[in-house]
Formats: sequence, structure tokens, C-alpha cells
Amino acid sequence: MGGLILTWLVTTVSFLIISKLPIGVEIDNFGKALISATVFGILNALLLPILTFFTFPFILITLGLFFFVLNAIIFGLAAAIVPGFSLRWGFWSALIGSIALSIINTILLRLVAPIF
Repeated sequence: MGGLILTWLVTTVSFLIISKLPIGVEIDNFGKALISATVFGILNALLLPILTFFTFPFILITLGLFFFVLNAIIFGLAAAIVPGFSLRWGFWSALIGSIALSIINTILLRLVAPIF
């Protein structure tokens, strides 16, 4: 349970960091970042396996690079659902934002995980 809360908080901080970068991802405040991290996590858990199943040939052909597109779709859906979380340049903001989220999440989790 502690690992789930830690991941949620790290993802929230990652969303806040991403919103400060000039990539077109805008989040109003910390509360919206908490909600965005929750919605993104739920969508990722529910939709990614389904999308992966249906797009498996594209994933094989592109040697896994199509996962970036799937993550961008989920990122865009989260932005569409959460008020206060918007993408200035549409799909491109979602694509760059999802890549930035995975990089920043990885760095922050590596920094915080040894503490817990």
C-alpha cells in the first residue's frame, strides 16, 4: 500500500514538473495534479492492456515504439477528463508529455525509493 501511495505522489510531482516545462502541458494547481495522476494511473491500468492487445501487430512492426503512441493516447484522455489539465498543442503535447512523465517518474522513483 505504501508503494502505491509513493508512486502516486511521485507521479503528482512529475505532473507538476512537466507543467513547468515548455512542452504544452498545463496543470492549474497541486490538487489538479493529484487528480490527474489518479486518473492517468487508472486509465493506464484499465486501457493499456486492452489497447496493447488490439495494437499488438503495430507494436511488433515498430519494435515497441508504438507504446509511445499508446501512452500519448492515455495521457490525452486524462487531460480530456480532468478539468484544469490541458494540452496546448493536442497530440504533440500528449506525446512529449508522456515521454517526459516516464523519464521524470523514473528519476524521482530512483531517488525516493531507497528512502523507503
